Amino acid sequence: MKLLSNSKFTADYIIRMDDIVREGDPVLREVTQQVELPLQEADREALQCMMQFLKNSQNPELAAKYKLRPGVGLSANQIGLSKRMFVMLATDEKGRMVEQVWVNPKIISHSMAMVYLPESEGCLSVDRPVHGFVPRYESVKVKGYDASGKEIVVRYKGYHAIVIQHEIDHLDGIMFYDRINKENPFKLPQGVEIHSLYE
Repeated sequence: MKLLSNSKFTADYIIRMDDIVREGDPVLREVTQQVELPLQEADREALQCMMQFLKNSQNPELAAKYKLRPGVGLSANQIGLSKRMFVMLATDEKGRMVEQVWVNPKIISHSMAMVYLPESEGCLSVDRPVHGFVPRYESVKVKGYDASGKEIVVRYKGYHAIVIQHEIDHLDGIMFYDRINKENPFKLPQGVEIHSLYE
């Protein structure tokens, strides 16, 4: 007998900004649960729904219609599901769109060199402007599973590496501003090679 999911995030559900959990909600501070493999239908549909949100948010007409803020990444706990999975939709250096689903991701290696976004990072769960540099590894190698449950290992550099680290932080209950220097938001870590992504 098939158990019906009580999640509203079915494949045809349209995520709006009201569905995005905002900072202060305890779910954003929890370490998310490993996702059971093979993926349950409800998890697959939630991922599909999350990816559709990113596509809608990056489409000017649909973003205006549904009043969406543009996003390049969305983790499951940002829609209230404490599950270790997220989606990413971002262009690479050559302008190609990279669409990626990650289930139970883990960073298995990273560069010593670091980068940061000069304008700080943004987050769909944070409605206020946050100023300061967020140090990230310049490249990361990630191991996990895709939407079909197949094991994947991918290396990311630059902007994609930043997005991946931001989303994996979400899954660990960490907000991007936790990584900003508390005394001086524009102070960079000492003793490491670090530069602005857009230098």
